[in-house]
Amino acid sequence: MNLFAPSGCARLVVKIGSALLVEADGCVRRDWLAELAAEIAGRQRDGQRVVIVSSGAIALGARRLKLAKGGRASLEDAQAAAAVGQIELSRVWAEVLGAEGLTAAQILVTPGDLEDRRRYLNAAATLARLLSLGVVPVVNENDTVATEEIRFGDNDRLAARVAQAAEANGIVLLSDVDGLYDRDPSEVGAVHLPRVEQVDAATEAMASSGSSSGMGSGGMASKLAAARIAARAGIPLAIASGRSERPLHGRHTLFAPETTASARKAWLAGGTVEAGTIHIDAGAAAALARGGSLLAAGALRIDGAFARGDLIRIAGPDGAVARGLAEYDAGDMRRLLGRRSDEHEALLGHAPRAALVHRSHMALL
Repeated sequence: MNLFAPSGCARLVVKIGSALLVEADGCVRRDWLAELAAEIAGRQRDGQRVVIVSSGAIALGARRLKLAKGGRASLEDAQAAAAVGQIELSRVWAEVLGAEGLTAAQILVTPGDLEDRRRYLNAAATLARLLSLGVVPVVNENDTVATEEIRFGDNDRLAARVAQAAEANGIVLLSDVDGLYDRDPSEVGAVHLPRVEQVDAATEAMASSGSSSGMGSGGMASKLAAARIAARAGIPLAIASGRSERPLHGRHTLFAPETTASARKAWLAGGTVEAGTIHIDAGAAAALARGGSLLAAGALRIDGAFARGDLIRIAGPDGAVARGLAEYDAGDMRRLLGRRSDEHEALLGHAPRAALVHRSHMALL
């Protein structure tokens, strides 16, 4: 798959590190950012939808507050810098994307928003709706409330998690190097690796754990960790240089997914404890086999007490056919059993969701 071709990658997550976005003196690299925004706008016109994962809030806030060590001298400094810098970061993105006729949306997340199933569904639904409207989501970790114990720690890994929630087809991590080399790229004879099939011990031995700019929290080691997350989810990931004239078209290292895109649903099929079961008729089971979502019209009975976002089993006349995340709690599902979609709002008293279990959050067994 060519992540750099909109025709081959319908949804792309692009991560920008602090060193690319902020100069050493703490000022925004506005000209570079404007060029990137123009490149993103061209992709949007070609039909590709882009999610931005943007660092830079701490670096910008530290400059405004005159904090030592780029705002990373202590957790309290980092949280304060993030609170101040995030306003500036959001304003800059809104301006450069707005100049290209694009609307930006800010999304701040913590690990719980993408690890807790119910909150994950909410984040995924928000991303899906924004992308369908042609909006460019700009995502960052909510460093103002994140702690050392509960945080992603770097936006490389965050980008991999966001890609899963956004159902992205690829990830590009823009860095200060154009990919992975077999040794430190500053060494004579260092060889660029255009493709890596698997992140193993030999691959990790090539990585440096440091951040050369001193502003970010990542390095090549964190990018390899992100590549491993992406690979297990069936999403290809590229590391490319943000220093090139057209960073989304330049030389890069592509990390291949472990399997096809169905791997992103492997954790659903893999068997954590199920909170309940939906029994469905033969017609609904056939629709699921064809790749459809589970609609209420084909549901017969609900077993168990579960909440929206819980993992549930879907059973047809011949046994279990799928596992997925519930879009409604058990009580609401029982009210909708066998009913048509156009009846749901009257039955529930609020705008309904599209399905009992959406195909994006379902794995066939």
